[in-house]
Amino acid sequence: MSDNGLLPGRRMRIAIDARKLHDFGIGTYIRNLVAELARLDPSSEYVLLTRPSDLDAAASAGPNFSAVAASARPYSVGEQFSIPWAVGRTHADLFHAPHYVLPPLTRCKSVVTIHDCIHLRFPEYLPNRSAWAYAHAMIRIAARKADRVMTVSEASKADILHYTGVADEKVVVIPNGLDTRFATPPSADEVERVKQRFQLEHPFVLYVGNIKPHKNLERLVEAFALARSAGPEDLKLVVVGDETSNYPTVRQTVHRHRLDKHVRFFGFQPAATLVVFYRLARAFVFPSLYEGFGLPPLEAMANETPVVTSNVSSLPEVAGGAALLVDPRDVGSIADGIRRAVND
Repeated sequence: MSDNGLLPGRRMRIAIDARKLHDFGIGTYIRNLVAELARLDPSSEYVLLTRPSDLDAAASAGPNFSAVAASARPYSVGEQFSIPWAVGRTHADLFHAPHYVLPPLTRCKSVVTIHDCIHLRFPEYLPNRSAWAYAHAMIRIAARKADRVMTVSEASKADILHYTGVADEKVVVIPNGLDTRFATPPSADEVERVKQRFQLEHPFVLYVGNIKPHKNLERLVEAFALARSAGPEDLKLVVVGDETSNYPTVRQTVHRHRLDKHVRFFGFQPAATLVVFYRLARAFVFPSLYEGFGLPPLEAMANETPVVTSNVSSLPEVAGGAALLVDPRDVGSIADGIRRAVND
């Protein structure tokens, strides 16, 4: 047996829960993790646990990647049984849960990535008490069961230690890396194509991300209404990312401030298009109430766009002194940050 417990000549087999491959946030983490593991580690065998429709994703990752179907819905009772069963089928030596669900029945060694503790910090954002109880139990179980807990910022580590009581040395901070596509300047033709397609002829401030309550979009709209008074008078707010249908209060805030002609929602866009949005924006505004890490401010910085972001949770840590920090609960503070970024 070798030092890692494997028979000589046998490659380590690592299973990764990739059911959220196409999600925001964790999905980005999984996609980039798989891509980098394929680049860095040809010597291990990787098995992706995917939705049945994503079984082909492993084939495109590399010759040492395969996949097994895992159809249980994330955050369901069913995953507590189906995931350990699927991991067992892979005969994995190690299982990586890239979000906070690590079923207790999992038999092999395991690591878990807990990106943040938002469900525990902001239980009001969950649909009911049962959802909070599930999140609370799963985070504690995952942190205690895993052989190692990974997280993405010192702020998140502090929250994990507070809510789970695990030993400090068990939690390792590995900051997120920037997707190299966001650091590659687009061609002049691509800039013009995006500019014409989305009619971006006016100066605008940009928000990129999903539209959930902690993202603070209502206060952002209110702050934008205040900031427009300082000019330029044709300034727009562009929101790229999630659809607004599940959060009608954001649209209602736009209507209340009579900003229908000045706030534009574009939904999800691919990375190549996002790069151009970042490049064309006068400023990027990200007034989130809580982030485990927060990649969009870094993506904006990589495209030389001034950033206005919150002075709470991990965001000052991520910004590293290179952004205007504002109080995300103070509309006037956000508005002042927008004015300074756009006009200074």
